[in-house]
Amino acid sequence: MYYVYILLSKKDKNRYVGYTNNLKLRFEQHQKGKVESTKNRCPFTLIYYEACLNQQDATHREKYLKTYHGSMFLKNRLKSYLTG
Repeated sequence: MYYVYILLSKKDKNRYVGYTNNLKLRFEQHQKGKVESTKNRCPFTLIYYEACLNQQDATHREKYLKTYHGSMFLKNRLKSYLTG
């Protein structure tokens, strides 16, 4: 299984979208500052994830969630979480 995930930075309140085949390990790497693209934005909260059957589906979903329409999907899907 591959996972597309959304992290919310507690530092700057921005989201990070990524994918992995080991969600627990990848989240720990983000929290410890071992991921170059997010090391200055720790700590994080895992706010959303989806499971995919293969890597290609996960990468396509990740790319979609990074688009304007994907961002609107997430905003609607996580409306109660993001607005408090």
